[in-house]
Amino acid sequence: MKKIIIVLTIMLTATFVNAQGSDKAKALLDEVYNKVQSYDNIFVDFKFDLKNADAGINQETRGDVTLAGNKYMFNYLGSQQIFDGNKVYTIVPENEEVTIEDKSDDENAMTPSKMLTFYKEGHNYAWDILQDIQGRKIQYVKLTPIDSDTEIKSRLLGIDMGTKHIYNLIETGKNGTKTTITVNSFKTDQTLSETLFTFDEAKYKDEGYFILRN
Repeated sequence: MKKIIIVLTIMLTATFVNAQGSDKAKALLDEVYNKVQSYDNIFVDFKFDLKNADAGINQETRGDVTLAGNKYMFNYLGSQQIFDGNKVYTIVPENEEVTIEDKSDDENAMTPSKMLTFYKEGHNYAWDILQDIQGRKIQYVKLTPIDSDTEIKSRLLGIDMGTKHIYNLIETGKNGTKTTITVNSFKTDQTLSETLFTFDEAKYKDEGYFILRN
């Protein structure tokens, strides 16, 4: 009987600690989310690292994105993508091609406009490790997708505890692929051109670009 009581006590204590960790994690993410939502616009310069030892993949590149509301301008791998709130314009200078598409209806699709807020829904949260990275206190929160059919095994979201901004995201796939996005520069409330999120079709036609509408 005494052993059973001890085991039950340990189980209940562990459940309570896990619940506390989950509550702490959610509270921190809510704080980060509210801070992100308070800015008129955000510019993020980031490093993208993709690794899969079994497949022999080891890629590293950089990119940047400017976000204002649900609009964005995304520069990555020599291409540019603009979303004006209605249409997505993907510009590929190397091919002199522009693809114009409607906004995706897939609520689960990861888009640049969700880059800093994707964690708000669809995950279970757990308090993880605290690391000192170049003098910055980075608190990690483990995100486990609620949808068991997803290809994502887990995500670790690193939060700078000084600024309450996202420092990095480490995503592990069920196939062993590890993707790491690290924020190099985070700027807010910049003075933006009124035409930053406007696609000038005539300009690209004059330059000989092929315009493809999907």
